[in-house]
Amino acid sequence: MTPPHPRLEIRNIVRRFDGRSVVDDVSLKIMPGQVTCLLGPSGCGKSTTLRIIAGVEMQDSGEIYVDGNLICDTVYRVPPERREIGLMFQDFALFPHLSVAGNVGFGLSGTKEEKRARVAELLDKVDLLRFIDGFPHQLSGGEQQRVALARALAPRPRVMLMDEPFSGLDNRLRDGIRDETLSLLKNEDTAVLLVTHEPEEAMRMADEIALMRDGKVVQQGAPYNVYTRPVDRQSVSFFSDANVLRATVNGALAQTVFGRFLAPGVPDGTEVDIVFRPQHLSIDFDRAGKGPLPTPTQGVAARATVERARFLGHESLVEFRLEHDDTLLRATVPNVFLPAEGTVLWLTIRRDKCFVFPVR
Repeated sequence: MTPPHPRLEIRNIVRRFDGRSVVDDVSLKIMPGQVTCLLGPSGCGKSTTLRIIAGVEMQDSGEIYVDGNLICDTVYRVPPERREIGLMFQDFALFPHLSVAGNVGFGLSGTKEEKRARVAELLDKVDLLRFIDGFPHQLSGGEQQRVALARALAPRPRVMLMDEPFSGLDNRLRDGIRDETLSLLKNEDTAVLLVTHEPEEAMRMADEIALMRDGKVVQQGAPYNVYTRPVDRQSVSFFSDANVLRATVNGALAQTVFGRFLAPGVPDGTEVDIVFRPQHLSIDFDRAGKGPLPTPTQGVAARATVERARFLGHESLVEFRLEHDDTLLRATVPNVFLPAEGTVLWLTIRRDKCFVFPVR
């Protein structure tokens, strides 16, 4: 049995401005009903990639396919309005002079009755049918967002491109509207490519994350895999705060104040960064000044002095200064833990949660 084509596939897309590659050999495959998040810092090429797929900007090389059919390369180009690709952006861009029905039905073909029926069907799905003859200025921000979604879905696009579509909503509304939007898109079997610079949003929404940096996709996979198997120090830091210890490899081992860490395949004399997240730095309350005795999973304990502690609502963040070499480390502790500045405590690291990367 022949496997189904990806709903959207882009192959080796490159876009240059003034000799600089803003999008550099980007390839993606998105299946029907799948949500892929293009995640990365501002200016890394995410929005340019979306504009190329939508057809409002041309690539310098590469190809774009929808359901296995070529829609654009550097010679052949299907016009944007015929690509069956929907767009949603930060600015809802509703027409203020048109009613809600007029906005949702804008660009639909068919008889007046057919268009009205499609508009009513979609507004019912987003729970806004009662506003069908209202106007955008009468709606809240969240309601305007749902009208924009209904408008984007009206022509039954096979692909939906979303550029930070929820950033204009307050936190109280955002989670609910995000979940409703994705549920509706999945029910329509739409392939979704969502651009965001917020890791938490990507982790919450995506079936797959493509992590982008300097125009390149540096890592791609399920959210769990991208988070727990980062490819480099920057990837760790993009998803959360990161602690870093610098060490030199000798005999495939890197010696630190917390003990030795394996560095297989790394040549002797190479400097490495040992990177770990604040939740994996533990406070050894039982040590009571007994010294750095090693344990199988935690390695060696190290003395550190509290520099600052603050309560964040569901956890506490404590900053320490290592006595060994003055390195600053951060630990997150569940609930309320606010030791006084200058308190000396012993720290250990979850060795199985550390990443070792050669310094570049």
